[in-house]
Amino acid sequence: MSGTRRATSHRRSAPAPAAGRGEPAAQARAEQSGPRSSGRRRRAKPKRRGGKLTVGAAMLLAAAAGWFAVGPGRSLPESIAAGSPDRTGPDTGSPQAGDPAAGRTEAPAADRSTRTEGGLAAIAGLGPGWMAKVPAQTNQLVLVSGQGKDSSDSTVTIWTRTPDGHWQAGQSWPAHNALKGWTEKHTEGDLRSPIGMFSLSDAGGRKADPGGKLPYTQDDNFVMGGRGFNGEPLAGSFDYVVAIDYNRATGRSPLDTAKPEGKAKGGGIWIHLDHGGPTHACISLTEDHMVELIKTLDPAAHPMIAMGDSAALAT
Repeated sequence: MSGTRRATSHRRSAPAPAAGRGEPAAQARAEQSGPRSSGRRRRAKPKRRGGKLTVGAAMLLAAAAGWFAVGPGRSLPESIAAGSPDRTGPDTGSPQAGDPAAGRTEAPAADRSTRTEGGLAAIAGLGPGWMAKVPAQTNQLVLVSGQGKDSSDSTVTIWTRTPDGHWQAGQSWPAHNALKGWTEKHTEGDLRSPIGMFSLSDAGGRKADPGGKLPYTQDDNFVMGGRGFNGEPLAGSFDYVVAIDYNRATGRSPLDTAKPEGKAKGGGIWIHLDHGGPTHACISLTEDHMVELIKTLDPAAHPMIAMGDSAALAT
């Protein structure tokens, strides 16, 4: 100490909080003896009991009390864990009654881009350039998708356009195409199937019409002899055929030999019975699938065929 005594203030101290207002006497004396500021003692602020809890605190207390049911091994809902009661986290259980999501199951992410309730907005495997070529009146499309540019193996799928303009796929069938695969510029004898989109107008075969709607020519001249590229017999390959309208005059028997664009471009390209190996340029299916194809194709639906290797069709 400096040896001088501090002058005693003549101001009265603020009275301690009265008993019964929630502050003990010791707390009141501590407030009275606290530091001075500008010559005045700071008035103690009595604590209030029974004040409102914050929303976050209330929710935490509620969770601790078991107001939110959390099953074994599960954490608190995200709305509580994140401290944001106005944001609903991902549902970890069944939707509650009145929830718009109740009873609704979303399609996988991979499907949501093109899938609708009535089918697909575009044919799977057929790129936008090809989809633009599909005539507006065509409601049936046979898709022949080759495994590779130089492969003789392919898959056939019949697609149907629904009244609301979407596309639905039928079953997919294994098929063969030409020995050397595919080409955009087919020529006679190149052993490649032509890439393109063509109409399907006429059918026929050595056997009787199995019950189709396309014009059908039954003729004993639908015969094939010899052996294929794998040594397999070719007999019976033309029992049922559907002519692909590549360089041919439509409305005639598939046996017609006219080639409006010239002989060099080839022709006589059909869908016919599979003989167990590659073809010269045609597409081949097993007999049961061939019969189903003929029964399905309908001239009123203006059927078309899109054919090529899968990479070419995706453009």
